[in-house]
Amino acid sequence: MNVFSAFTEIVESAIGSLVSDGTLPEGTDGVRISVDPPRDPEHGDLTTNAAMVLANPAGLKPRELAESLAERLRAQDGIATVDVAGPGFINLRLHDDYWRDLLRDILAAGEAYGQSALGQGRAVNIEYVSANPTGPLHVGHARGAVVGDVLAALLAKAGYAVTREYYINDAGSQVDVLASSAHLRYREALGEDIGEIPEGLYPGDYLVPVGQAIAARDGEKWKNLDEADWLPEFRTCALDAMMELIRDDLALLNIRHDVFSSERALIEAGGVDTALKTLAEAGLIYEGVLEPPKGKLPDDWEERPQTLFRASEFGDDSDRPLKKSNGSWTYFASDLAYHHDKFRRGFPTLIDVWGADHGGYVKRVAAGVKALTNGLAKIDVKLCQMVRLLEDGEPAKMSKRAGTFLTLRDLADAVGKDVIRFIMLTRKNDAPLDFDLVKVREQTRNNPVFYVQYAHARTHSVANMAAEAFPDADFSIPALREANLARLTDSDELALIRLLATWPRTVEGAAQAHEPHRLAFYLYDLAAAFHALWSKARGEPGLRFVVAEDKEVTHARMALVSAVRVVIASGLAVMGVTPVDELRE
Repeated sequence: MNVFSAFTEIVESAIGSLVSDGTLPEGTDGVRISVDPPRDPEHGDLTTNAAMVLANPAGLKPRELAESLAERLRAQDGIATVDVAGPGFINLRLHDDYWRDLLRDILAAGEAYGQSALGQGRAVNIEYVSANPTGPLHVGHARGAVVGDVLAALLAKAGYAVTREYYINDAGSQVDVLASSAHLRYREALGEDIGEIPEGLYPGDYLVPVGQAIAARDGEKWKNLDEADWLPEFRTCALDAMMELIRDDLALLNIRHDVFSSERALIEAGGVDTALKTLAEAGLIYEGVLEPPKGKLPDDWEERPQTLFRASEFGDDSDRPLKKSNGSWTYFASDLAYHHDKFRRGFPTLIDVWGADHGGYVKRVAAGVKALTNGLAKIDVKLCQMVRLLEDGEPAKMSKRAGTFLTLRDLADAVGKDVIRFIMLTRKNDAPLDFDLVKVREQTRNNPVFYVQYAHARTHSVANMAAEAFPDADFSIPALREANLARLTDSDELALIRLLATWPRTVEGAAQAHEPHRLAFYLYDLAAAFHALWSKARGEPGLRFVVAEDKEVTHARMALVSAVRVVIASGLAVMGVTPVDELRE
């Protein structure tokens, strides 16, 4: 149950009664009305801006309208007090029993608590990782992989129909370089001394098995042939091997895509022709010469007649070339075709997760999507800033296997998938992130992974203590729902329930904003509140979760502890992190 959505409906019902009695005019639009937690908890449990939103269009004073609304809200069940504050805010305080009853709802829902129908089954395509298939994934890819995967899970929990997609960039010159690098390793496998890897080729050891496999299969078949004869075969073999390597790397983080789309296949199927025909028919392609931009020249600017897309008409800084000087399509042209293809496959909402180095590319793609779909599709590009890998504050060592960078596999071997997935969400995607291999192992509150997992493990510890203190008691979820929750009277106990009540709102807000890091922030705050209540009870024995001489209060507090466990497990499930029942040093 989403408390805030429920009370939004209650406020809307009160507004309807004001329309019925003539206080507000027919057709009053409450679309901008919200019910939120107040900034200061001292002001109550909920606050609404309804009077301030509706007063001016209705020709009323906000405070007068607020008083009329407040009068109707005071008659609603569950509301203890209603106050009008400032220029017309309405603050609500709910009965303690309302919060206690909500605790029963959380226990009944289990890990499904927080699930929402917000998305109404609308289709969303999330494309993430999409690294060039030229080697293993590195630490920077890990961040985009986690952001995209958790965002997909978050949107699914919020009721969207999500497709996870990987775009294979297999049509560019880098794939031919990959093939040449594999051919060099093939010659090496046949016994040739290849010496130092020539500049411009990929030096990593990950291509050694590719060359060995081709040599074992074909012998010297390709050794003395011209490049034109061996290049297609080596391109295919190397690409297949690299995509298998990438899939294996992603599996280390439990990341699997629903769709793998090939750039080369899209071009060969006429996807670029289809997209550009759509633009041409709308008069959005022309032959012209671009004006030289101010400052640094972009890579795609040439002082010559070019085939150009009128991107500037759709919010881009300038028009964009669609063909290179050799007559082949620009990367932008195939990228337009790819996004057009996603729309034609039934996705009006497109989310791309890219590295921060693609920041200058966002406007042109957004312009293309708008033009190709007549504004029917919406695209949101999430840029992931760099990850700085550290060891106790110092830069981590480079990977010999990769040749030039730190691999995702190295990181997974060092700390495990759960740590990676959680830490990658401890900063917003567009903020740089420091990942310290030493600090993520610390058992302190400064390590958010430990702190949240410790809270989950502590709930199990409390459950074991309760079972030992009352061996004949029933602490199952159905029994806890029937506990006398009126025994939960401490202000911090009730505050913890209120925090649990914000989980559905957190899910919906994070889904609407496409910000999965909000889940990590929420879980840390919940863990902190739970640990604080534990610490408070150490100084006040009567507040302990397990009171040996009071079975009834223990039963009630176990309901609270179990609800905390449910919500932490629910949040970790969306994040793809496995909750632990016990922590060991």
